[in-house]
Amino acid sequence: MSYALELKDLRKNFGKTEIIRGANLAVNAGERVAIIGPNGAGKSTLFNLISGRFGPTSGEILLNGQRIDHKAPYEINRMGLSRSFQITNIFPKLSVFENLRCAVLWSLGYKYTFLKFLSGLKDANELAEKYMAMIRLDKKRDLLAMNLTYAEQRALEIGITIAGGANVILLDEPTAGMSKSETSRFINLIKEVTVGKTLLTVEHDMGVVFGLADKIAVVVYGEVIAYDTPEAVRSNARVQEAYLGSHVDEEQAGGH
Repeated sequence: MSYALELKDLRKNFGKTEIIRGANLAVNAGERVAIIGPNGAGKSTLFNLISGRFGPTSGEILLNGQRIDHKAPYEINRMGLSRSFQITNIFPKLSVFENLRCAVLWSLGYKYTFLKFLSGLKDANELAEKYMAMIRLDKKRDLLAMNLTYAEQRALEIGITIAGGANVILLDEPTAGMSKSETSRFINLIKEVTVGKTLLTVEHDMGVVFGLADKIAVVVYGEVIAYDTPEAVRSNARVQEAYLGSHVDEEQAGGH
């Protein structure tokens, strides 16, 4: 069986320090998976390995059945995986529309196109308009990205992430820094724009995790110690001992 994303005995050392210690994970196409764990557990390192920013020390990473470990980030992106970052990563001096139009060019086969020709690319313009409406920034079409609110910039980054046509999306703490109301709206937005896609997200907010994920992968000391439905993970004694404990109960009761 070919998974959308699979990690096999993945390991990463920095010098003599082993950060990822034989991580295994198999994600089905269309699943939404939240990766959680204490600070220093290796969550960001896993994302960096999957997206090609780091090469693994050993083990395999497969995207739709094809190995991507040791490939460059741009090669992995062209194979159908895209990611966002903890720090918003957009073109601040381009408009909302121009940001999204840049994002769709490669997926439409234009590759590198000089800006002066872009206005004539009807399909690219229409697709950019479509994604702009999906992330509800159509009324901010011509506003420079740098002038958007923080939440709007995060929405634009997710629009850019999905606009490239990737079928596997990685979101690194997408709701960090948002208010409770912004977070609630953003969860719904993520659900809408990732329909039919495979989603992995690193997230610390348990409300987001339980509101978004089909499955939860718990990473502790560089290993995936549990991978199951939110209900099963929440009641897992090993997970409670290692990480969640009463914190989840407080979150589910409405505490933050």
